[in-house]
This record gives sequence, C-alpha cells and structure tokens, in this order.
Amino acid sequence: MYHYTSCGLPNVWLKNGYEARRTPYGKAVAIHNLDGLHRTIARTIIAHRPRLSGAEFRFLRKELELSQASLARLFGNDAQSVALWEKRGKVPIWADRLLRGLYRATVEGDVPLRRMIDELNALAERTTTHLTFEDTRKGWAARLAA
Repeated sequence: MYHYTSCGLPNVWLKNGYEARRTPYGKAVAIHNLDGLHRTIARTIIAHRPRLSGAEFRFLRKELELSQASLARLFGNDAQSVALWEKRGKVPIWADRLLRGLYRATVEGDVPLRRMIDELNALAERTTTHLTFEDTRKGWAARLAA
C-alpha cells in the first residue's frame, strides 16, 4: 500500500491505482486518474466525517480551486480566519456545513447554491433605507428604495 500524503491529508492510503517509477532524480509515484481519486476522497470526507479537520477543510477548498481569501469572501469572513481554521483544525460548524454544500453543489452541477451565495454577498454592498410593500392583484409585492 502507498501512503498518499501529497493530497495534504495524513490518513490516505492507496491499495492500487498507482505505479512506482525510477527517474533520474530518484523514486517517483504516478497515480492513475488523479482527478477521480481526489473527487472520491472529497466525497468520502463529506459523507463520512462528522466534523472536518483543518487539513480536510483545506483539501476541499483547494479542490474547489479557491484561495483562502476567495473562500473568505464567499463566506463573508476574512482570509486570516480561514487560515486559522485550517492551521488549528477548529472549523466553525457553519463553515464546515457550508463548504460541504458548496463542494457538492459545484461538483454535482447545482450552480444555484453558488449563485445564491454570490447574490447574498452582493446584498452586503447595497443599502436599502425603506422597505415598502404594495398589495397588488397578484398579492403583496416589495418596492425597495435605496
């Protein structure tokens, strides 16, 4: 068995699907279908781990190709918080759940979740001073004024 540490997780072992090779620089390992392996690792973490460790959180973030800063923006937080969660392994439960959902939505093609998060973040930049509602033939409707 091969202890696969290059993914950043300390507890991943491969029974097969890899090939040891000699190179002019020493021993190397080639992994078959690396993208498929990483998707399987991610799905297993999401489905079977009660709480994400810092390393697992980092793994999922990287699989989504998000920097700490870009994930922090999505979550309405700062990059330093994300860095501390990953380093210390104390991921808030809300961030744990949101990252799991974001990964599944992205990989399984459910784009509305990502779009909804982006729209919520855009709301933070708007200011609405008056909430006005009007009873119309189709029911109540909001009339928002800046």
